[in-house]
Amino acid sequence: MCRAADLALRSALALLLALSAACGSRLPERDFTTRPPTAPGTTAPSTGASGTAAPDAAGPPIRVGVIASATSPVGGDALTGPRDGALAYFAALNARGGIDGRRVEPVTCDDGGSGAGNHTCVTELVEEKRVFALVATTALDYAAASRVSRAEVPDIGGQPIGPAYDTYPHLYGIYGSSAPRTGDRPGWNGVLYGGTEVYRYFKQVHGARTAAVVSYNQPSSAAYARLVSRGLRAEGYQVFEEQVDFALPNFRAVAADLRARRPDLVLDALDGHGNARLCEAMDAAGAIPTAKVTHAQNWDSTVPDAYAKAPRCRNALWATGSSRNHDDTSHPAVRAFRAAMDAHAEGVAIRSQWQLEGWAAAMWFTDAARSCLAGGPRGLTRACVERYVERPEPYTADGLLLPVRFERLERPPATRRACLSVARWKDGEGWVTQGDMNDNCATVPQLGYRP
Repeated sequence: MCRAADLALRSALALLLALSAACGSRLPERDFTTRPPTAPGTTAPSTGASGTAAPDAAGPPIRVGVIASATSPVGGDALTGPRDGALAYFAALNARGGIDGRRVEPVTCDDGGSGAGNHTCVTELVEEKRVFALVATTALDYAAASRVSRAEVPDIGGQPIGPAYDTYPHLYGIYGSSAPRTGDRPGWNGVLYGGTEVYRYFKQVHGARTAAVVSYNQPSSAAYARLVSRGLRAEGYQVFEEQVDFALPNFRAVAADLRARRPDLVLDALDGHGNARLCEAMDAAGAIPTAKVTHAQNWDSTVPDAYAKAPRCRNALWATGSSRNHDDTSHPAVRAFRAAMDAHAEGVAIRSQWQLEGWAAAMWFTDAARSCLAGGPRGLTRACVERYVERPEPYTADGLLLPVRFERLERPPATRRACLSVARWKDGEGWVTQGDMNDNCATVPQLGYRP
């Protein structure tokens, strides 16, 4: 499932990857009751050698916070893509003069992938450094989300690894939300909904009718696999499920069964390492489906290395998501993203979908701030930024995102028209876009699940 239901996969992978790691403990909410200052997070004017304020006709820099679980148990680079994309955007923006002459000053914080670390980052950024907003948050455990919401600090374009962006006001995930977001429970009385557009696409466009779903014998992985299977069956697929031991996975046995059953699609609830090992076993067994379907977190330039031992399976990889293919340089906004990454993201060799989405999050904040400053320097307030984000017109980040909106529906919709960005890996070409994402659309059922 795409958008909201993709949250289930992100949460499942985060949990199973962190099973044996020391993620830190979630501290009691009562330990974090100090309210931050209500003044917006613009920095004080710089001073000259004499200590007097240096002239700044446009106004002081606009300070924003960027939280990423950079040193999390998931491993290096897994959760830093949105941060890197946002930083590249702000660097390119400042090189052009900032927002109406005002520089954006991003302040980063690594929460280590733990709840305690996340609270520390929020204390540092919101209470001590008094950032105006958060941008492109990518937290393995967004434990301090309620504090950000209570402080009324807008969080723009975060990656929904957990249910926070479908729970709290003032938080705006990169894919939007239709949930009430009252701060009580996620979604509608604790239930989130997602569509079956991924499965509908492969059925309609590629004639897929059978599917295999591979998971670990671990609760979060198995729960997501059941959700995938449910969505596939809702679209009329014949589904069979494969499960491997989390500690000692026997992917050869799975591959042998896949060769015997010959499903059209293979989907999974595995981590990146498990995905690559499964592909190697499938390659060796000659069990190559029409599509080995992955998701936005694995939609990056590491494919040749990660799947080096599985050339046939590698070229059967398909990725789906809600943003324009980061490899599609025929689109001007993608070219701008890649040029800025090359110029401003020194040492970051990987190019990924999450980087593009972090870039789009920074653009979203910038467009909101610029609209507020059009009314004069005093127009830039948090409330004004949120009015821009919540306006009825959907946001697309110059065509990089499928239209994003926040609706706060009283009841979840039974069906919804949903669109899908699709790409396929091809050696020598990279990720190749499959149809325009604004045309890969269908009206599909919305299935509920508890995160």
